[in-house]
Amino acid sequence: MARDFAEAPARIGPNALTQTAAALVALQGPAAAEAVFARAGLLHRWREPPGEMVPEDEPARLFAAVAEALGEAEARMVLADSGRLTGDYILANRIPGPARGLLRLLPARIAARMLLSAILRHAWTFAGSGRCRAEGLSLVIEGNPLRSPGGVWHEAVLSRLFARLASRRATVSRISAAPERFAISLG
Repeated sequence: MARDFAEAPARIGPNALTQTAAALVALQGPAAAEAVFARAGLLHRWREPPGEMVPEDEPARLFAAVAEALGEAEARMVLADSGRLTGDYILANRIPGPARGLLRLLPARIAARMLLSAILRHAWTFAGSGRCRAEGLSLVIEGNPLRSPGGVWHEAVLSRLFARLASRRATVSRISAAPERFAISLG
C-alpha cells in the first residue's frame, strides 16, 4: 500500500499570532482585533490563543489581514509593536539567564556575532520555511513566509534582541526586500 509522505507545513512560534493580538488590542481595541483575526480566517486563534508552534501560513495570513484592514501606516505600527513584544517574550522566556548575562558582558561586536549565530540556529521559529544566513552583521531571509510591510515585524524583534543583548544603541533595518536583508548596526 502506498503512503503519502508529503511534508508537513513549516511551523512558526505562536508569538507571531499572540503578540500581534496584544498589539492590535492595545492600538486598535478588542473589536478591531477580533475583526482582523476573522478577516485572516483565524477567529479560532483569537478565541483560543495558541501555546505551541503554528503553521507558517497563519501568521502570514494575519500580517496580510492587518495590512488590508488598517492600511500600511497603521499596520506598520501594529506589527512593529508585535515585534517588540515578541522580542520581549524571547528575552524573558527563551534565552537562558546565564547566556543573557554573558552577552551583556562581551564587547558589542562579539556579542552581536554570537547572538546572530544563535538566531540562525533557531531561525525556523521565526522564518519557517524561509532560508536564513548571515552576511557579516546582516541577517538574510530568502523566501520569507512571514513578510510584513517594510519588514517591520522582523526589524522590531531583532532590534529588541540586539539592543538588549549586544549594544543599547543597536538597531536593525531592512535594507532589501528580495531577499529580505536586515542590517544590524551597533550604534
